[in-house]
Amino acid sequence: MRGMWREGNRFTLLPEAKRFIPEMFTAIEQARSSILVELYLMESGRLTAGVIDALGRAAERGATVMLMLDGYGAMGLTEEDRTRLSERGVALRFFNPLGFHSLARNLTRDHRKLVVVDGRVAFTGGFGAVDQFLDAWYEVAVRIEGPVVTDWVRLFSRLWDSPLTRGSGEAGLVRHLALDIVEHSDYHGMRGRVVWGQGYRYQAIRHSLQRQISTATRRIWICTPYFVPTFSLRLRLARAAKRGVDVRLLLPGDAHDHPVVRYAGQRFYGRLLRAGVRIFEFQPTFIHAKFSLADDWCTLGSCNFDHWSLQWNLEANQEVHDGRFASEVAALFERNFAASHEIDPARWAKRPRWQRLREWLFGTLDAWLTRLR
Repeated sequence: MRGMWREGNRFTLLPEAKRFIPEMFTAIEQARSSILVELYLMESGRLTAGVIDALGRAAERGATVMLMLDGYGAMGLTEEDRTRLSERGVALRFFNPLGFHSLARNLTRDHRKLVVVDGRVAFTGGFGAVDQFLDAWYEVAVRIEGPVVTDWVRLFSRLWDSPLTRGSGEAGLVRHLALDIVEHSDYHGMRGRVVWGQGYRYQAIRHSLQRQISTATRRIWICTPYFVPTFSLRLRLARAAKRGVDVRLLLPGDAHDHPVVRYAGQRFYGRLLRAGVRIFEFQPTFIHAKFSLADDWCTLGSCNFDHWSLQWNLEANQEVHDGRFASEVAALFERNFAASHEIDPARWAKRPRWQRLREWLFGTLDAWLTRLR
């Protein structure tokens, strides 16, 4: 599912936590009327303590503050911190708490990441409120201003009022918030739209990417931390490379929070390399960012291109079609390629048998999980 393309937006690329965390805290401190936050991961620690204090101060000065967390992803948030949020006036809700119902329902998680302040400025990316984002994980976010913020507010409102969401804060609360939407005439050509997915029923993010890959003429660069692509995505990437498009993948190296996912995805390296796709494994830290570039089209948000995101999760991305923004994203890719190890096709073909066995084992496990619905 997707919103309409909207003109008159301003998008600011914010690579690394040292840029996007201060920007988000500054926006929260300046909030006058409302703050909407939707996160998958939130666990007690230094970053969460700062978030609670910032949200609490905003609520105490009269802003409506609404925090929506995933019922599983927030299991690391202590009861003490939950109480602190409520006592300071933050409306707190949890999407789909684990329960004794169907396995498919328990596997469906809210993986979106969103902060909206005063209906005026929004942030999205792959971030969460866990201490790893302070310095251990590489992440990228985007600051959003303009008419497209309305679509982010609408998306948040739908889930806040969902029957799968439990907690404090009345239904319909978002509908009464004032939105301070400003069109930026200096960025009038900066087009953007929100694209979201809801498990295997709605895969607009994947379909949008596939269309861009099929029509790209110059470049297709994809960064994702969990690369276990569908057959159709692999086929499109290979075909694009064979027709002369510069196709590159930026993936994590040995520093990975879920190594088995990396091994499952590596079983596809050989075919992609033979088709002409270049594969880079990021070396400095675990790269948790999710962003893609096809010619002058970009997408950035919560969605990983693995079966889990595409089959089960609620995801949302910001798409941008603008040459200026694409140039910034391309420069970011180039810096990250330079800090990566490029996989050599000839050496990869000679990798040891134990590595091939590991790829097969975890690839089989991943294929089995995708059949659960």
